[in-house]
Amino acid sequence: MKKYDTFLFDADGTLFDFDKAAANALRIMFEYCGFEYTDDIWEIYREINFQVWDSFEKGEIGVETLRTLRFERLFNKLGVYYDTKDFNEKYLYELGKGESLIDGALDICSDIVSCGKRIYIVTNGFSVVQEARKKHSPLKNYISDFFVSELIGFQKPHTSYFEYVFANIPQFSKEKTLIIGDSLAADIAGGNNVGVDTCWLNIKGVVNNSGIVSTYEITELKEVCKFVSEN
Repeated sequence: MKKYDTFLFDADGTLFDFDKAAANALRIMFEYCGFEYTDDIWEIYREINFQVWDSFEKGEIGVETLRTLRFERLFNKLGVYYDTKDFNEKYLYELGKGESLIDGALDICSDIVSCGKRIYIVTNGFSVVQEARKKHSPLKNYISDFFVSELIGFQKPHTSYFEYVFANIPQFSKEKTLIIGDSLAADIAGGNNVGVDTCWLNIKGVVNNSGIVSTYEITELKEVCKFVSEN
C-alpha cells in the first residue's frame, strides 16, 4: 500500500463533527431570537443546508448567496422572520466555538505529526469559523495551515483552489500527498481533477452512485494510519 507524507484533510464531516456543532449553534440562535426549537427543525435545516452547499460547490451560487439563502429557505419553511444576514453572522460565531470532533480525529492527527508528517486543512467552510478553530480546536497544534476557499477565491473541487494550496505548501509533492474528505463532489472530485490520490471517508456507508471514484475508501478515521509513511 502506498504511503504519504502530506495529508490534506477536509474540515467539516471529516475532522470536525459539523452536525453536532451546527445543531448546537442553531439551537442557541433560535433561543436568542425567541423562536421555538425542536430536533425536527435541525433536520429541516440540515437538508436545506446540504442542498445550498451542493449548489455552491457546483458553482451555481456564490458565497454571499450561500450565507443567507439557507436561512431564507428555513425561515420561509417555518413561517418565521429574522434578518438573515445578522442571523448568519451570529450563527457562524457560535459555530466556530464548537469543539466537537469526528471519532478518531485527535488520535490520527497526533499519530501523523508524531511520525514527522504534515497535516493541512482544505475547506470550503467560512473563514470566521476556521479562524476560531485555529484558536480553540483541540487539533490546533497538529495542523500546519488552513486553506479556506473564501479567502483564496476558488472553492473545491476547482483546480485553481488546489493549485493555490500546492503552491503554498513548502516542498510539496503530489506523489506524497493524500486528500481525505467525506464529500465525493468536493474532496474526491477535486483530487481527481489535479492528479492527487484521494481517500473517501464514508462513515455512514453510503452507496456511491456518483461516478466519482476515490483511490481509497475508509469508514473510520483511524484507518488513515495505514497511509502514513515511516521515517
